[in-house]
Amino acid sequence: MEKTADYIVDFRGAIKSLTLLKLTHVFRGMKNNEVVRIVGLDPDTRNDLFKVLPALSHEFVFEEEHEGEFCSIYLKKKDIKSHTYLYEKE
Repeated sequence: MEKTADYIVDFRGAIKSLTLLKLTHVFRGMKNNEVVRIVGLDPDTRNDLFKVLPALSHEFVFEEEHEGEFCSIYLKKKDIKSHTYLYEKE
């Protein structure tokens, strides 16, 4: 599988709360089906990541580890409106 991303957010050496804020800003600006690569995740940051992104807004694509130092994950933005059960019928 060829791993490509439309955006890259690098957490290595950054203040976690500011980087999570930057990620939410990038994610809001993404179009549906675009992919973001998030680099430098430790287990705690990875858990926090899924707390700041709306649960139905993304699809997990791929995760890779880099010799135990850090990992990176790829998330694809999904169209929340395609989940018709979230909206009332007209």
